[in-house]
Amino acid sequence: MRHAPVALARDQRIAVIDIGSNSIRLVVYQRLGRSPQPVFNEKVLCGLGRDLSQTGRLSPQGVAQALDNLDRFACLLAGMGVSHVDVLATAAVRDAEDGPGFANEITRRCGFEVSVVSGAEEGRLAALGVHCGIPDAEGVVGDLGGGSLELVGLAPAGIEEQDTLPLGPLRLMGEGGGGAIGDRQKSVDATLGRAGWLERYRGRRLYAVGGSWRSLARVHMERHDYPLHLIHQYTAPTAEMTEVAALIARQRKASLAKLAGVSKRRLETLPAAALVLERLIGVLKPEDIVFSALGLREGHLYDLLPLADQVRDPLIEGCLDVARRLDRFGHAELIVDWTAPVFAGEDGPPDRLRRATCLISDCCWAEHPDYRADHALTWALRLPLLGIEHAERAFLAAALYTRYSGDPADHPALAVLPDRGRRQAEVLGLALRLAHTLAGGAATLLNSTILERSPEALRLILPGPVASLAGDAVSRRLDALARALGLTGAIETRTHAKAAMGS
Repeated sequence: MRHAPVALARDQRIAVIDIGSNSIRLVVYQRLGRSPQPVFNEKVLCGLGRDLSQTGRLSPQGVAQALDNLDRFACLLAGMGVSHVDVLATAAVRDAEDGPGFANEITRRCGFEVSVVSGAEEGRLAALGVHCGIPDAEGVVGDLGGGSLELVGLAPAGIEEQDTLPLGPLRLMGEGGGGAIGDRQKSVDATLGRAGWLERYRGRRLYAVGGSWRSLARVHMERHDYPLHLIHQYTAPTAEMTEVAALIARQRKASLAKLAGVSKRRLETLPAAALVLERLIGVLKPEDIVFSALGLREGHLYDLLPLADQVRDPLIEGCLDVARRLDRFGHAELIVDWTAPVFAGEDGPPDRLRRATCLISDCCWAEHPDYRADHALTWALRLPLLGIEHAERAFLAAALYTRYSGDPADHPALAVLPDRGRRQAEVLGLALRLAHTLAGGAATLLNSTILERSPEALRLILPGPVASLAGDAVSRRLDALARALGLTGAIETRTHAKAAMGS
């Protein structure tokens, strides 16, 4: 059931507290929007569901630790002035005999109203979280928490089928997770068999959600020397991920501690999480595995948005937010149209990727000139943007690196960018360098200039009122861009020419 949209002031912050079987987490977001930007994020591993399978109750130590940290969260939120707080409790609280009492105690001590989320709702919100960050996601969403595994069939039209299965690592460990590997495999296989609909999704993508599975992604990154340490939309081949999951599932804690990429906080639960992933891959035989950093919390925020906002492009919305905060003079969107003639008649980058790059192309102006290129590249690679694959992110970083006079060929992190994309990024970066040199960062001045491309030349036309914008630096930037295109650069001043007005 979709929640009603929430009316918040444009700059009003919103917080979500996720109370899971293994951890509790507080995330404060800048505002409710299509591209949610965290401004604070803190997690505590409490293990609320550690004893649930044996006792039917929450772990007493986990409850004490959770309440103490929820007191801390309440104090932090008061200090931050965050008044809208949504608290979501999942598998452990909904399944435990003393779950309702624990929720009531949270309200009494901290003042938070707790929403205990059903298994079906947890799966729905996890799938919405994946869709929030990967709008074209299609396949199976698997959200592994400490107490349960939510499986959701996701199609372009929305959610098709779903199941909640008792396959969380804490639950498996409590049910004799130390038995022979063959027995554990049979147990997991039998439970996965309850979701018979999975067979209809064979060969499609598997979208993996949850901290334990993100840890497995980090192990895969380390083993394959992957140059970008970004989890969101990290894609692993099925065979390679099966190998990693099978390896981890058979390791003991002491052995795991020696593996690069393994979080020490997840040493106990990681083998069980790896076993579930290994067996799920065996059932689905997916095209590949895509890891999502977004899940329940972001799905909840997405669910609160009006439908008109849900259909917006999260990449463009995120870049617009960045431009509003960091652009010197505003109007960054004018650069999008101004750079379009550069790619006329040739295979250029996708329009949305060019637009995103243009929008944030003046966001490192405050850095020392000697370090702007390096800072722009690192910043772009790590910027928390959604709806962007790793190769696309590398494109954005390479273009900004060039815009600030760097050479993309020098940086190993851009190895994920194909040669054609690298050339396109270099050309766009040179065009951005020309644009910002010409207008001094004041993009409205570009409205008074014309950039024309012909089969032989790239011409910058400066009508009379702005003819004085021409200069040595502008000429050099134009020549560099023209050379990259295999053209000749020329500046023309036209006393009576009329400027082409941008959007």
